[in-house]
Amino acid sequence: MVKKTDLSIVIVNFNTRDLLRDCLKSIERSVKTKCFSSWEIIVVDNASKDKSVEMLKSEFPKIKLLASSENLGFSKANNRGIEKTSGRYVLFLNPDTLVPANTLSKMIEFMDENKKAGAATCRVDLLNGNLDDASHRGFPTPWNSFTHFSGLDKLFPQSKLFAGYSLGHLPLGKIHEIDSLVGAFMFVRREAGEEVNWWDEDYFWYGEDIDFCFRLKKRDWKIYFVPTVKVIHYKGASSGIKKTSEKVTTASKETRLAVSLASTEAMKIFYKKHYEKIYPKIVTKFILGGVRLLKELRLLKARFGK
Repeated sequence: MVKKTDLSIVIVNFNTRDLLRDCLKSIERSVKTKCFSSWEIIVVDNASKDKSVEMLKSEFPKIKLLASSENLGFSKANNRGIEKTSGRYVLFLNPDTLVPANTLSKMIEFMDENKKAGAATCRVDLLNGNLDDASHRGFPTPWNSFTHFSGLDKLFPQSKLFAGYSLGHLPLGKIHEIDSLVGAFMFVRREAGEEVNWWDEDYFWYGEDIDFCFRLKKRDWKIYFVPTVKVIHYKGASSGIKKTSEKVTTASKETRLAVSLASTEAMKIFYKKHYEKIYPKIVTKFILGGVRLLKELRLLKARFGK
């Protein structure tokens, strides 16, 4: 029987060599500030072309490296990484993040004290200091999606009725339950992850973290936002479609187009899996029509945007 470590960190990398290096160094500094009984890092490289694999072999020989010959997508790559883990907790971490000193130890303490927490995230800050709103989300019900994409949530940012997509009515300075967190920093109890069979591989890029949380909540696990510690997230470094990382991304136009397609495809997959059977057909028609329109707009932006 394999002895379990305290924490397994799984990182999926795609052409973010320099950011990945900084991320790994920040983890090393973080674990040195607190005595973990054991921890491990697994990096799954999705066929990067920027010599990420060579860098990892040269500079971080102790990590477990799984180098794929093809881009498996986020879910499938994470599931491959999980096969190599033994931690009581599994942290899914993006390579474009930086981990401050006490974040990992405090998250372990929180999960140890809250046995019904299936998953949790810390405060995920963008480079400008603002919260990455994907780390504090409500589920994308038809109503929440409508208020978000129509801009009603921006008009009423603290309204429970109109800002359900971002859970704007909840206090960002206090620990509380949320519906969904972001896959950039997703601290999962192994028991909970195994119960839902980890990541749904129908998703390639985007949406899989919301689906993961949705399935956890259906099994009565709780999802928590823990703002007492944080990480810094460049956001979108691999995809190239986020303004927050436009100065550091090396994503090609081809990648931006693929991500734009995948992001809206994820919306359709999630709706069909979890909502189509419980909402009237007219609602489904409206939602899927909106997704098609959004896809065209995102493709235009990816083709002609900076």
